[in-house]
Amino acid sequence: MRAPIGDFDHATPTPDCLGELIGPVADAVRDWSGSVPAGQILYVDTDPRWADTSVFVEHYGQDLLERSANCVVVAGKRGGGTTLAACVVLSTTRVDVNGVVRRQLGARKASFAPMDTATGETGMEYGGITPIGLPEGWSVLVDAAVVDLPYVLVGSGRRRGKLLVPGKAFAELPGAVVLEGLGVA
Repeated sequence: MRAPIGDFDHATPTPDCLGELIGPVADAVRDWSGSVPAGQILYVDTDPRWADTSVFVEHYGQDLLERSANCVVVAGKRGGGTTLAACVVLSTTRVDVNGVVRRQLGARKASFAPMDTATGETGMEYGGITPIGLPEGWSVLVDAAVVDLPYVLVGSGRRRGKLLVPGKAFAELPGAVVLEGLGVA
């Protein structure tokens, strides 16, 4: 199948390649119930050496720069408790951790979660974390600009491979909250 964005040799509907996905992502695809069929979420095999955005778009297509999203894990602290959440923003922006995230989580302080926390809690590889298959009960904060795109490139849970996801599917993820201004230039 031809990928709807980027210069990829082949794109495979995720239900047809569950073996390529890590456990939590494969489970989320199996249990998918959104209005966007799981078959419209596509997997593309990519070289992990080119996982970072700037090198990635150079190799797989400049059109991906405006159609790629990053998923980062944040930690909101209030009192003695910590709340983990994921933020999904376009790769051309950065997460407004100290403004939008902090307020949304009701935290006194918010920051990016340490790498070992992000990977340990999600079961995913650093640099490949995806909002599909996150732990139950997590908030998934999604910038409105991501939801507005026909297709968005995002991590697959590991550094090898990416997912091409219809933008509106992000709004239907468990725990999803769509926010204006989550990603800032």
